[in-house]
Parts: sequence; C-alpha cells; structure tokens
Amino acid sequence: MRLMLSFLALGLMALPVAGQAAGSSRALQASGASWPTYNGDYSGRRFSSLSQINASNVSKLRLSWSYDSAGVAIKATPLMVHGVLYVAVPDHAWALDARTGRLLWTWNNKSRGGTHIGNRGMAIDGTWLFLVTPDDYLVSLDATTGKERWRVEIADLKLDFFCTVAPIVIRNHVLVSPSIESTDNRGYLDSYDPATGKLQWRWYATPNPGAPGSETWPNTDALKHGGGAIWIPGTYDPELNLYYFGTGNPQPVMAGQGRKGADYWANSIVALNPDTGKMAWFYQTTPHDTHDWDSAETPVLFDGVIAGKKRRLLGQANRNGYYFVLDRTNGHHVATAEFVANNWARGIDALGRPIEDPAKMPQPSGVLVFPSEGGGTNWFPPSMDPETGLFYIRVTRSAAVFYLTDTRPKPEAWGGIDKSVWEGPSSIEAVNAATGNSVWEHDSGKGASSGLLTTAGKLLFGGDNSGNAVALDPATGRTLWHVNLGENMLNGPITYEINGKEYLLLAAGAKLFAFTLPQ
Repeated sequence: MRLMLSFLALGLMALPVAGQAAGSSRALQASGASWPTYNGDYSGRRFSSLSQINASNVSKLRLSWSYDSAGVAIKATPLMVHGVLYVAVPDHAWALDARTGRLLWTWNNKSRGGTHIGNRGMAIDGTWLFLVTPDDYLVSLDATTGKERWRVEIADLKLDFFCTVAPIVIRNHVLVSPSIESTDNRGYLDSYDPATGKLQWRWYATPNPGAPGSETWPNTDALKHGGGAIWIPGTYDPELNLYYFGTGNPQPVMAGQGRKGADYWANSIVALNPDTGKMAWFYQTTPHDTHDWDSAETPVLFDGVIAGKKRRLLGQANRNGYYFVLDRTNGHHVATAEFVANNWARGIDALGRPIEDPAKMPQPSGVLVFPSEGGGTNWFPPSMDPETGLFYIRVTRSAAVFYLTDTRPKPEAWGGIDKSVWEGPSSIEAVNAATGNSVWEHDSGKGASSGLLTTAGKLLFGGDNSGNAVALDPATGRTLWHVNLGENMLNGPITYEINGKEYLLLAAGAKLFAFTLPQ
C-alpha cells in the first residue's frame, strides 16, 4: 500500500458486468426490476436504474399495501425476485406477493438460544434461499415453498457466537460469517456449497501463528482470541474475481495492553478470491483500535478517472469517522477524508490511516472521546449515485467517556466501558465519491438509523428520527417528499418493478410498506 498521487479529474461509471453461472448471475445485474441480493447488486451502491418514480412525481406516491410481521422488528433488506418478496427476522422467514403483500409461505426455526438482536436478510440462488439463525445455523430453503433443504452449524453456540449477517452467493459459493460481541473469539468468513451445505473454505480474521501479519500481535494466545467479526455482506468485482468486505474490532475491545501492535487483520477492508478463500490484499483503517470502531461497513465499488487514468475504486465510510478511497485492484490508498468531527486522531499517516492520539485511549480515570463507540456511522447501508458522482452516508454524532476497567496484562472481553455524554443530530451527508469532500448535509434528528437508496429517477430515499420516510434531491439534499410510517426505518429502502409498475418498499418497525404512483 502506498500513497497515490493527487488526481485532476473524476468520471464515474457503472461497474462492469460479466456473465456467471445460472442463478447467481442475477446479482450482477443493475438493481432494476428485481432486488436479488442485500445491496441490490454486487457493487454495493444501492442504486436503482428505475425511474418511473422520479423527482417530478414522487409527491404523488400512495400506499399500495402494507404487511405486519406480528411485532418483530424488520432489520433485514428484503429480496424481490420474479414477483416474490423474501423477508427475514430472527428465527422466521416468509414470502409475500410483491404486488399485493399477500402471504405465500412462512418458515420458523426452533431456536437453541443465541442473541436475537436482528437479521439482515437472505440470499437467493435460483430457487434456493439462504439465511442464518441466531443459534448459528446456515439454513437453505426452497424458495417456492419455504421447505427446509438443509442446515449446517457454522459456529459454536457455547462460545457465544451468534448470527445476524445476510449471506451472499457468488457462483457456487455461499459466503457467510458468524458474529461475536463481548467474548474473545476469532472472527472468520466461510464458503459453503449451495447445493449441499458442505464447507468449502474458511478464512480467519487474524493470521495463523507464524504467518505474515502475526508479528502485529504480541503472542499466539492473543492471535487465537483476536476478534475481527464480519458483520455485513461484502461486494464483488466479477472481472477481478475479488470479494471485498470489512472486519470488526480486535478483542479485548477497549483494553489494548494485552494485544500491543497493529492487530492485523482486525479493522480492515479485505479483498479475497471467493474460489479459494485466499486474501489478495488488505487495508487497515484503524490500527490497534481501542474504541470498538469496526470496519465492517459496506465497501462500495465504482470506477473513476484519477490523474487522467481510469481506475477501479472502492469507497468506505468507516465507523471511525473517516471516508476511505482505495484502488480495488491492489488496495493502494487514493484518498482519506473526515466526514464527522473527531478528537481521537492527530493526523493521517503515509498510508492514509488516522494516527491515534495515545491520550485518547481508554483510561481508568476516563477520557472524553468523540465519536462514541457507535462511531460516525455504523451498519446503515450507504448509497452511491453514478449520475451525481456522490457517496451518501448516514452520519451519527456522539461523545462518550471511555474507561479502562481491566488493567491486567492479559485483559478479557471488553476490558472497558464507554459512558455516553452527548448524542448529537444524525444526518445524511453527500460526499464526492473519489475524494470524500463534503457537498451537502441533510439533518435527520437524533437517532435516525435508516439505510439509503438512490435511483435513476433523481431521488435519494432514507428516513429520519420521527418515523418519516423521506425523498431528497440527490444533488442538493432538498426534501421532495415525506410520509410518516409510525416508527423509524431500520434498514435501507428498495425499489422493484412488476408489470411495468415501480414499487418503493420501506420497512419501519415490524411493518412493510409498498408505495406506488396512482394509475
């Protein structure tokens, strides 16, 4: 990784598309009539090519149908393929007619336990669905009936692993990862055969003892308990055959004295070959993190022109409050920009990484840091509009006092705590995708946590903290439409088309809402 020369011009284009095997090839298409994967397509941009609903008529949107999941909050991104919506919550999934909201089938899991914090959604390959359960199973369902095809245990529940992630299918690979929160386990990414559920390979988020990168940990014991959970499905470039994803914080979370060093590959953006599980490159965004600032946020793929040369780029709005641009062919740094104010970094190093101020590490007496462990953004899906060249971030503002509570040479679990002292307004911020320079910002009030969606209809959809769904002008941030849904949105909107009609689908609380234009 090396610092790139400054650039002169920017030209953003759609991600190149290449053919794939039947079934998973749908996910390569721009998200238009269908929404076949967590982000709509492999690029992670959450940009829809549909334009029937547009800036000139969005104010005319009317509710077409709604569906209540019986009180369970929907934190998933629904899928829509061939006129059917597939939705998941912990231990439950169902299929709905995407035109009417009529229930087609349901599936229920008899859980052994686990953390039921949420479920981010499913993956589909032909007529096969894939989802995880809180008690650490990857389950495959028949998409036409909801009947279970197979299940495989992907983590040990006794070690306090649990599962929330939406799987992703790349050719004959189902990529999935378990979650860890407060226990000193080792994060990993698995690949399974979609036909049989057989494990194909496993990649660990910390190096094996003696392998390159292990020197950034003090000893083998720290490596074996080093964290690096993978919370969010990644993105994929079919021409490079590289899968991109982010890893979480190292363990113990706030007590860094037991893991002195940079702690590879925690808090990193990673590229690997999905056929072999071999890492091509990585870029660490927060070396030796002691504030729980996962780098799990979506790495979004787009192309640009840098210093007169076409480049394949990757952008990530990171929980540490910085926006990073990398060359996705090799992981070389292109740009770093601060998108939310912080007091923990004292500059940027030669690789574009923030330099932590040691005085802002957790202390027994406490130290004021902003942002808090929730970060400048979090799991909320961003969006990138190739027509405006802007990257849209759900920004959160906060401050906390960080305490070091476990001062032993070999601390465990969190090893500390942060006490919130301020929660500021959240917002939707638009930045130049290739530089991170801020263009505009739209206030959403305290606590808004919706993901985002842009469309070819010159619209940006999201939510605020008062239960409103909003449509903004993606070029200026001006409000064009809003509707109150009663509760806050908990993931990103999607859009799809059936029989020439475009639908906008929103999830708020335990309900789905489908909006269309009047006939």
